Amino acid sequence: MRIAVDAMGGDHAPVEIIRGALEASREHGIPIALVGREAVIAPHLTEEATRDADFAVVEAAEEIGADEKPAQAVRQKRRSSIVLGIEQVREGQCDAFVSAGNTGALMTASLLGLGKIMRRPALGAVLPTFAHRPVLLLDAGASVDARPEDLVEYALAGSLYAEHVLHQQSPAVALLNIGLEETKGNELVRAAYPLLRELPIRFVGNIEGREVLSGNVQVVVSDGFVGNVMLKTIEGFGIGIFSLLREELSRGFQTKLGGLLVRERLREVGKTLDYSTYGGAPLFGVRGPVIKCHGSSRALAIRNGVRVASEFVACGAVRRMEGALQGEGEA
Repeated sequence: MRIAVDAMGGDHAPVEIIRGALEASREHGIPIALVGREAVIAPHLTEEATRDADFAVVEAAEEIGADEKPAQAVRQKRRSSIVLGIEQVREGQCDAFVSAGNTGALMTASLLGLGKIMRRPALGAVLPTFAHRPVLLLDAGASVDARPEDLVEYALAGSLYAEHVLHQQSPAVALLNIGLEETKGNELVRAAYPLLRELPIRFVGNIEGREVLSGNVQVVVSDGFVGNVMLKTIEGFGIGIFSLLREELSRGFQTKLGGLLVRERLREVGKTLDYSTYGGAPLFGVRGPVIKCHGSSRALAIRNGVRVASEFVACGAVRRMEGALQGEGEA
């Protein structure tokens, strides 16, 4: 097994990307292919950084910026790190691709380079919960328009991923809605509900937004528009709460003293709610494991992204999903 990593993608590339990839190789024994401009990568491959790491460098002369138009960039920059990273998977040189780069370009390159097994691929966001176990939200923004049949595919793929990659036994799958009743919601979710109920998964009905992080379910299904709004709301709320806590705990001597006393507990809470622990968002619906890390990812998130990609490969999740989507069960 070898995992390709986009060394040029993300806000903190290439330093944090390389560091995280090499740490994953060293700690988990995962061979790595760093895809990017060798002249930029080489200075960071010091003897200390590469000790006990199994890695290679795949030259990619171009980069796709975060603000570039995805389809146009993929067509015009055939030697970019994203396009060549996907090419490594397509040609069998690598088994999965991890990138913190342009999300749209990654999706476009994946669809063109690997082909699809879903009508509309979905982006899965693995979120921390108050129950100390993750919940998978999909679609988190890959396709803003969806049909009921798409939500069926998301539920099947999400259930398999939660079971085999997130190691959740008999994962509970819920449909994101504005109420718990089957008759609630817009036309899309009302039409999807009976279809989900007939699937060979543990479908537990509707879930409201306030319960997503409760940890009571392991997979939450939504169209990409609502899912992305939900994801961004959760991210913004988390950032705001911790900023408010830091501000309040710095007011006055007594408050600062109290802050010191609870500092370790707050750090533990921070770890529980840290997205980087879960290693990135899987792209569902393409014929190959692709993991999209957050654009602001640092080494820890990349390291866990590589780990998750290796688990994605090891359990044959794409093959299982394709079999389930074709009505063949876990082939």
